[in-house]
Amino acid sequence: MSMGASAPIRRSFNRALLAILCLGLVLVLTLTALLPLEGPFGLVLALFPINVLIYLGAGLLAWYHRPSNRMGALILLTGVWVFLGGAGNTDVPALVWLGTIAGSMPLAGFVHLLLAFPAGRVRGRISRMTVMVAYGTSLLLEAPSYLFVANPGVPGLAIADAPELARWGGIVQEAVGFVVLASTLVLLTHRLRRSSTTERRVLVPLYGYGIAAVVVMLFAARILRPVFAWAPQDVAALQLLMFCGVPIVFALGVLRGGVARTGELEELGVWLGEAGRTKPEIGAALARTLGDPTLEVWFWVPGRNGYVDTEGVEVTAAREQASRGLEPVELDGRRIGAISCDIALMAEPELVRTAGRVVAIALDRERLIAELLASGRALQSSRERLVEVADRERRRIAQDLHDGLQVQLVLLALEAQQIANAGDDGDAVQERATELRKGIDTAAAGLREVVHSVMPAALTQRGLSAAAEDLVDRMPVPTTLTLSISDNECSPVVESTAYFVVAEALANAVKHSRAGAIAVQLSRAGNVLHVEVRDNGDGGAREGRGSGLTGMVERVEALGGRVHIESASGAGTTIRAEIPCGL
Repeated sequence: MSMGASAPIRRSFNRALLAILCLGLVLVLTLTALLPLEGPFGLVLALFPINVLIYLGAGLLAWYHRPSNRMGALILLTGVWVFLGGAGNTDVPALVWLGTIAGSMPLAGFVHLLLAFPAGRVRGRISRMTVMVAYGTSLLLEAPSYLFVANPGVPGLAIADAPELARWGGIVQEAVGFVVLASTLVLLTHRLRRSSTTERRVLVPLYGYGIAAVVVMLFAARILRPVFAWAPQDVAALQLLMFCGVPIVFALGVLRGGVARTGELEELGVWLGEAGRTKPEIGAALARTLGDPTLEVWFWVPGRNGYVDTEGVEVTAAREQASRGLEPVELDGRRIGAISCDIALMAEPELVRTAGRVVAIALDRERLIAELLASGRALQSSRERLVEVADRERRRIAQDLHDGLQVQLVLLALEAQQIANAGDDGDAVQERATELRKGIDTAAAGLREVVHSVMPAALTQRGLSAAAEDLVDRMPVPTTLTLSISDNECSPVVESTAYFVVAEALANAVKHSRAGAIAVQLSRAGNVLHVEVRDNGDGGAREGRGSGLTGMVERVEALGGRVHIESASGAGTTIRAEIPCGL
């Protein structure tokens, strides 16, 4: 079961855990009912169901939150050994037999937990051998204590009355148990030496408690009892209390983060290997792994030199500065994104960097998707603005034709009618005809201006260079033109876009910047047409402040190009456009 598991499988898993919880509660209630809690050892015996209940809760909690990690199952298994150990104190013969046989199994389960932490898997040949010997010591070497000693409380279990064999069996069991303890101590010490400072903050308390618990359970009866003159029930109570803290210590280890989250990172790796569309988004997976529900994943867009979120929305500078903690994620030396999270919630910030390295490839894939979403939104917005610009231009042309040329033509028609209705005064007719011709010339000139504003004749007939020269020649301020291109080098749509950039930049310089001199440069580098218009005016031009600059930027970006505007107040304005040259 991984984070990428589908919803039906997850629901089935949850139902299975619920069934285990119900069964465990039934066993706890059964054990409580069967134990002689009213007797002299009632307080000690009550610790058995309490232990089972704690192991049940801790195991299910760990298994629920980390399904692919085996620690939860191991905690539950150790709880089963505790249940069987407590069942040996009941009056039910079958349970007494099981409790007697498995009386030392909780110790083996505890060794297993120590050596399997945090991933739930025992790694290394020596560690596996230690766990196997621990189970063998608890199950096989425990046998002489009940097979060769007749115990009235366990009828029919002894096969011979040989106390000496039982005594030697106990000696061998203690010796092998000491070897298991020593091996466990060496293995844990070795792990501590190889671990980082971050990991030691989790491992030292856990391993320290573990070693202390093993020592108490193995040697309390032989060392503490004679030293402090304790009764057997006192030793048993100490052992059960120590064992009761085992799942609590492991739970604290998980909650502290650091190395205890290694299992979560392994699950994150499993999640990355899942196929299909059933996986949650990478941000949700990281939030679950790192324990920060407010975590966000941002993606780096090189062309914008900024971040976008998973929806493709640009991350503003204010939003980035307000981030509680930002950990960049890199892949092959290039920045691909960042993790925005609450560092205060992280016991170890290093874990954020580790998780970032684990998901770097997936993050790069999601970055490309987010970049496509952002590009799609930008393209859609660009298209909408282009439509608005085109509509606005059509309305302007219609208005010019209606208010200017149409009025002139109506007046000329009236004048022609008056000439037709005039008498035979030849001089008057000739004079009025001359005025009519001048009016027609004026109307024709107005029509040419309208046509030129839509598409200059020089551009359509001779190309970009000629159109740019014609435009510069008509400027009311000194304007220089530097040409490093030939006509028809680029497609018509590219040349018309470049002409529009030059025209709009010149108009902006004359109308708004109060420029005294302007320089225009057209050049081509590779497959890119470069347009630059520089003036020495007042500056202060900004994209988005006027429809002209906005329309210019939209036209260039629609062809996959870019526009850069430098216009500091009092330092003039420089507009640079880079337009891919499609032939």
